[in-house]
Amino acid sequence: MRFLKDEKGQGAAEYILLFGGVIVIAIVALILYRSYFQGQTLSSKQDIQKVRTNLSNGTL
Repeated sequence: MRFLKDEKGQGAAEYILLFGGVIVIAIVALILYRSYFQGQTLSSKQDIQKVRTNLSNGTL
């Protein structure tokens, strides 16, 4: 009956399952938002200008 009380590997297995779940959620999110990320250029100057325009128009 000692094997029923042995819980040494339980914590590691739970962390692996948690980490795997986070990875699956991240992959699903990337697949869902793939069209948003494709063709997008990273330009802080354009992003700042868009934010300023939206703030001045009151759309944010």
